[in-house]
Amino acid sequence: MAKMWAGRTDGVTDKLADDFNSSIKFDSRMYKQDILGSVAHATMLGEKNIITKAEVDAIIDGLTGILADLESGKLEIDFSCEDIHMFVEQVLTARIGDLGKKLHTARSRNDQVALDTRMYLRDRAFSIQAKIKELLFAILSKAEEHKSSIMPGYTHLQRAQPITFGHHLMAYAMMFLRDLDRFSDVLKRIDVCPIGSCALAGTTYQTDRVFEAQKLGFSQIALNSIDGVSDRDFCVEFASACSILMMHLSRFSEEIILWSSWEFKFVELSDAYTTGSSIMPQKKNSDMAELVRGKTGRVYGNLIALLTMLKGLPLAYNKDMQEDKEAVFDCADTVDMCLDVFAPMVATMKVLTENMLTASQKGFINATDLADYLVKKGLPFRSAYKICGQIVGDCIKNGKVLETLSIEEYKKYSDLFDMDLYGEISLETCVKKRVSEGGTSPDSVAKQIELVKEKLLNV
Repeated sequence: MAKMWAGRTDGVTDKLADDFNSSIKFDSRMYKQDILGSVAHATMLGEKNIITKAEVDAIIDGLTGILADLESGKLEIDFSCEDIHMFVEQVLTARIGDLGKKLHTARSRNDQVALDTRMYLRDRAFSIQAKIKELLFAILSKAEEHKSSIMPGYTHLQRAQPITFGHHLMAYAMMFLRDLDRFSDVLKRIDVCPIGSCALAGTTYQTDRVFEAQKLGFSQIALNSIDGVSDRDFCVEFASACSILMMHLSRFSEEIILWSSWEFKFVELSDAYTTGSSIMPQKKNSDMAELVRGKTGRVYGNLIALLTMLKGLPLAYNKDMQEDKEAVFDCADTVDMCLDVFAPMVATMKVLTENMLTASQKGFINATDLADYLVKKGLPFRSAYKICGQIVGDCIKNGKVLETLSIEEYKKYSDLFDMDLYGEISLETCVKKRVSEGGTSPDSVAKQIELVKEKLLNV
């Protein structure tokens, strides 16, 4: 079949080359954006008297019919077409005759594909933001429920200081809140309309690019026509935001996997989000969390693919840029899929608070509070630190814990110790005393929860 671009050549390509060149297998998902963009373009052409009002009406009726038929399944996409733009134009021309050929006046596939991609990623960014909010609400609910549940806090994966499970969860809430902001920033960069840039140099027609941009929901136009068709920064930024989001999901997944193990047993995932073993009947595997952790790599790979594809490209449009869509579409699809399963997995996760408390009691994680006790009695912190280190070392040798040492034993290390130290080093006190802003006290966690809730109302 001869191509619509036939002229300089006969428009007939080798079958293998034709398949290699074609993008419709993956850009067909932008059919709605392509048609809506064409409706706005036809409207602008009519407003500027480049085509008549009657021609505008006929073209828009034709485009609207194509969209309705595609969404109802009455019309199927012809994958022998080179791309979605050619398919829509071909069907339109078949339905309304040569008038359909006027639609492409004052535009090129170069600015058309840039427009479609921006519109498509704008829709996906809004969708991802909505799903991040769902996850945040699940985290906030769980954090509220466990703002006083004591667990060991870790550094270097070693028990460090007592915290609450709610506090730990709110650390992830802050990460996902930043992800929301990042996608808002991505949307700012997407919000630039390239249509009217044409192939690279603009057009001789007296078009109204601002009118067309506003019809499509954009607040600004590309100010340089070469940049308008060659800019894919927004794709890279979208993939970057997806990658950082996946990093956060992966870190959370890793902790859920650890917490679910027999060695920790801090949480138990719902059966709906675990699998079993084909040979070991006792197994309950956290496969959903593991898959999220694994899929992070493919999103990173897509980001690197985009950066590598763009790094050596001269201006303006080059066919290499066709590679942007599969990478960025896969980023969006993967993030969507992971968020869909993650929010309910967190919401249905059972927290085993007794196990967390037991682990907290065995790790000397109140040693810092013991040192602080001596500091409040007037001892320099470094001296207090050394004494408490000796006490912990001796406890480990003798199989004791700080709470069970007698006051007589404590006084062997310092006369500053008195009976009030037991209240100071209780885990509940250790947690409640962390009153600095952002700390682990239940009151602080409650404030963090309210802060995030307020921010969610404004995103």
